[in-house]
Amino acid sequence: MVCVTQCVRAAAGGAGEQRGFSLTAAEEDASGAALDGKMAASKVKQDMPPTGGYGPVDYRRNLPRRGLSGYSMFGVGVGLLVFGYWRLFRWNRERRRLHIEELEARVALLPLLQAEHDRRTLRMLRENLEEEAVIMKDVPGWKVGEKMFHTDRWVSPITEELFNLRPREETLRKKFGFL
Repeated sequence: MVCVTQCVRAAAGGAGEQRGFSLTAAEEDASGAALDGKMAASKVKQDMPPTGGYGPVDYRRNLPRRGLSGYSMFGVGVGLLVFGYWRLFRWNRERRRLHIEELEARVALLPLLQAEHDRRTLRMLRENLEEEAVIMKDVPGWKVGEKMFHTDRWVSPITEELFNLRPREETLRKKFGFL
């Protein structure tokens, strides 16, 4: 095993004493070899705290106060909730009043609408009877306007009975509301 010191001397051109120089103690320590061939401990200066120690470290968060506190935000939220419910109840009361008013208007107009519907139905029945008399005049024993049901009560005619003698487009318009 070759000593590091000898390797350094060999790299310098042979033995150091022959050339006129020798390694100093610092160079030998830096090369990592002692004179006796054992590994020497490194002489590195360790960083130490300053005399008297380090000053105190502020580890708390230092955030500026922003906005309202939690209690005030909670209070504002509850206030908005109460205000919203108050408006909702008020609007529901108004909506209920408008609905009742609309129902009363419908009830008030219902007799007029029913009378108009009855007049239209009777007019169409009379026109149908006149048309039936023209069509069935040659059939013996035919009674124009004979009731289908033998009763004294009024039976509302079905749509097909009213529109049987009318054009198909008029029947479809009555049934579906268009065409």
